[in-house]
Amino acid sequence: MMPALAAQRRGCRGLYRLYLRCQAAPLPRACHGWQASMKSGSLSYVIPYNRLPVQLMSQVRVYTSNGQKKDLGSEGTNGSTPQETPHKVGTVKAVLKKREYGPKYTQNNFITGVRAINEFCLKSSDLDQLRKIKRRSPHDDTETFTVYLRSDVEAKSLEVWGSPEALARERKRRKEAEIKYRENLFRNQRLLREYKEFFGNTKPRSSAAAMFFKGPGKVVMVAICINGLNFFFKLLAWVYTGSASMFSEAIHSLADTCNQALLALGISQSARTPDPSHPYGFTNMRYIASLISGVGIFMMGAGLSWYHGIIGLLHPHPIESLLWAYCILAGSLVSEGATLLVAINEIRRSARAKGLSFYQYVVQSRDPSTNVVLLEDAAAVLSVAVAATCMGLTSLTGNPYYDSVGSLGVGTLLGTVSAFLIYTNTEALLGRSIQPEQLQRLTELLESDPVVRAIHDVKATDMGMSKVRFKAEVDFDGRVVTRSYLEKQDIELLLQEIQQVKTLEELEAFMLKHGENIVDTLGAEVDRLEKDLKQRNPDVRHVDLEIL
Repeated sequence: MMPALAAQRRGCRGLYRLYLRCQAAPLPRACHGWQASMKSGSLSYVIPYNRLPVQLMSQVRVYTSNGQKKDLGSEGTNGSTPQETPHKVGTVKAVLKKREYGPKYTQNNFITGVRAINEFCLKSSDLDQLRKIKRRSPHDDTETFTVYLRSDVEAKSLEVWGSPEALARERKRRKEAEIKYRENLFRNQRLLREYKEFFGNTKPRSSAAAMFFKGPGKVVMVAICINGLNFFFKLLAWVYTGSASMFSEAIHSLADTCNQALLALGISQSARTPDPSHPYGFTNMRYIASLISGVGIFMMGAGLSWYHGIIGLLHPHPIESLLWAYCILAGSLVSEGATLLVAINEIRRSARAKGLSFYQYVVQSRDPSTNVVLLEDAAAVLSVAVAATCMGLTSLTGNPYYDSVGSLGVGTLLGTVSAFLIYTNTEALLGRSIQPEQLQRLTELLESDPVVRAIHDVKATDMGMSKVRFKAEVDFDGRVVTRSYLEKQDIELLLQEIQQVKTLEELEAFMLKHGENIVDTLGAEVDRLEKDLKQRNPDVRHVDLEIL
């Protein structure tokens, strides 16, 4: 009896000391359903609001969004008393029950009015009856735009069409009508083109045609005209003299004419506007045309020149009077030199605008069309000099082998030019990085912004024709983003809103409201950084910032 009484007294004294410690510390006011923590010495107590300051049962209470609570477990048995376990002080946790959304959840998705009309077969008058939500616009020209809840749109479509099967039938019918409309549009465009060809086109010159009267287009058109005339006269000279060097020159001019016609096609195709199948446009068509041009120079120019030179070495034959050949070569030298000067002036002007040297501009293949004309005309001038020299040696010595060697020299020169064109255009099509100095400037701009903690995995790809795509993974400072949001709020009103939170439902609504607004603020910061990058470097056309 005495030991039991002594144990009970020790338990009561322990509880009394514990109660005095709790009373000595001020208890913070807590919202209903939440607990305030207090540490005293090495012990930690969790004090529920409007409850006793000590909990002897360890339990977890799960709160749902409707304020209901559920005890998940407790320590001790039904017969246990506080005297038996006086030092087992547990914690009471308020845990918001996790909401299961499932593998596909679209209840809170927003869609635009255009998507609602096209995908759900609605009219604009149907959308007037739905809830309209103003959201931050992803486009630079507008600040906000109107969206609709996908769930509202789906419900409205079912109300209009009656059932999902009827909606599917209407979608199929509209798809067939769209295909038929495109076929009719193509047919009408063809008829209109035939009408213009018959009666004449009186419309003003299109922008694609205007490209051939300035810049690289002008250089290409001048080269086509001059090389076409050179091919005609060189062909006549070869027929008259039978010179292997003159044949190589004629083939060279023909290859140049065909390749430059291909460049003109590439320039016209690169002016096409982007479409859903090619969202980044068609600017790489110039590189593709230049690559094919380089292959054509190798096959037609270098290949035929080597072939004719080897045939001349194996089966030499005397050459007739070379007077007309010299005259035609002299005229070709003047015309090719004039085209070369046009290409050099255009490249100098473009390189000066980009802040690059002449050599850097050519090697980096900034303008593939002008590069091809420059290299082809430079090779043409050198090949004219080689052909004239070898033909002169043949006329002086009477040895036809010099003429065949000249044909091989011209073929080697064309092969070198074609190899350079193939290499530079392949590098451009593969997507090379921009200059390290430019990349460093863009990186410093991001890192110097207070909202950015760090950036990782930076990639800046030259897409061709002075168009850069920039991509980086950005670690944003959440505190700066939140402060940016708070600076736009009325703090007094926000404080009153916090003080009015009494229940779990009110707390959840408060957090969801301001949490969504903070995410919108983060999106606005991303838009601001993208705009700053484009302003700092005008060549940057596409910016992809991924949030870590």
